[in-house]
Amino acid sequence: MAAMPPYPVYCSWSGCHELAVYKIAAAWSDGVTAELKTYALVCPTCLAAAYAASKTRQAACRLAASEKLEVPGIYLLARGERDQKLQRCPELEQQLNNPPT
Repeated sequence: MAAMPPYPVYCSWSGCHELAVYKIAAAWSDGVTAELKTYALVCPTCLAAAYAASKTRQAACRLAASEKLEVPGIYLLARGERDQKLQRCPELEQQLNNPPT
């Protein structure tokens, strides 16, 4: 069986047609299974708005007693890598959480 050819991943924010560079996601667990809950795949231009909206959506989530959902983070997309291998961007998160005044 031939490998699936690579395909472009486009920004999922507000009709944008640029290539996605970042994954906005939060670590989720029900006590048995753990994964990243994806909020958006975005280009650099749409990152700030999508990140803010993702934090608002996460804060509104209702969880069962055994579920845990962390605050969304920003990860660099990497072709062929599993979520556990994606590089988180804490400096970028901090920059967007504390914009200059």
